[in-house]
Amino acid sequence: TECVSGCVCPEGLFDDGRGGCVAQKDCPCIHNNELYSSGDKIKVDCNTCTCQKGLWKCTDDVCYGTCTIYGSGHYNTFDGKFYDFDGSCEYVATQDFCGDKNSSGSFSIITENVPCGTTGVTCSKAIKMFLGVMKTLSNRSTAPFPAILEVIPETVGLYLVVEASNGVMLIWDKKTTVFIKLSPDYKGKVCGLCGNFDDKANNDFTTRSGLQDSNPLNFGNSWKQSPMCPDVTEEIKPCDLKPHRKSWAEKECSIIQSEVFKICHSKVNPLPFYEACVHDACSCDSGGDCECFCSAVAAYAQECIKAGACVFWRTPDICPIFCDYYN
Repeated sequence: TECVSGCVCPEGLFDDGRGGCVAQKDCPCIHNNELYSSGDKIKVDCNTCTCQKGLWKCTDDVCYGTCTIYGSGHYNTFDGKFYDFDGSCEYVATQDFCGDKNSSGSFSIITENVPCGTTGVTCSKAIKMFLGVMKTLSNRSTAPFPAILEVIPETVGLYLVVEASNGVMLIWDKKTTVFIKLSPDYKGKVCGLCGNFDDKANNDFTTRSGLQDSNPLNFGNSWKQSPMCPDVTEEIKPCDLKPHRKSWAEKECSIIQSEVFKICHSKVNPLPFYEACVHDACSCDSGGDCECFCSAVAAYAQECIKAGACVFWRTPDICPIFCDYYN
C-alpha cells in the first residue's frame, strides 16, 4: 500500500502512518495490519518479500506442496481440495508409484485410520513411511526395496518431523494431525488420498485405477491397502447422531469465524474449517473433546500461516501450550 499524501505533510512528502512524513521511496508497507519500513523483509511460505516504496516485491520460487490429514477424516490435498472421508483401514496417503505394472517409485506414505468416537468417524492414528524403490507385487500392492536415502527425524516443538533426502517430509503432532510436504520435483507425479499435486484441484479424485470420480467415498475406497476392509458407503454426520453436542460444538468452533481470525478470512476461506471443527467436536464423544477441537482450530491457523497471516489464537483458556515444557 502506497503512502497517502497527508494535509500536514509538506509537498512531495507522504504520511507514513506513524505520525511522520517521508519521501515516497521510504514509504512503509502493511502486512497483517502491521507497518514495515522500506527495506524490511518477511517470509511468505518459501518466498521472501521486500518492502520497496510502499509495495511488497516478492520472489517467485516454487514451494513445497503440503497435504494435511487431521481430525476425524478431514483431508486438504496438495492442490487445496478439501474433503471428508471416514474409512477404517490403511490407505495410501501419497506415493509416486502411480503408473502401470512396469513402473516404479521412490516412496509411499500410508495412513492407518481407526474409529475415534461412537458415531463411526475415523482418525489417522498411525502413519507409515516407506522409502526406497517401490515395485509392484500384485495388481493392488507394492513393496519397498532398500535405497540409500538420508533420513533425519527430530522433534520440533509439538511435532515429530521426519525429513528424507529425496524431498519428502512428514510432520506429525503425535495425535491426529499429519502434514506431508513434497518437493516441487514431485509435481504431477504422485497419487493417493492427497491428490496428484499438479496445481489443479478439480482432478484430485483420481482413483487407484487412474479414473476420475466426483464422489469422495468411491475415490477414498479405491486407495485402501487391503481388499478385506469394508467400503465406506455413506457420509457420517455426527451432529445429527449426537444433537445434544451440536450447540456446544458450534459455540466452541465459532472462534474460527470470529474477530480473532479476521486477518486470515480474506486469504483462507474459514467455512470448511469451521464445519470440520463442528463435525469433530460433535464426534469426539468418547474422551478427547479438547484435543479434537484444538486440532481443528490449529489446522485453520496452519493454513493462515501458509497464506502469510499469523494469528495468535491460543490463550491460557483456549488450547494452551506450556512453552517452558516444549522448549
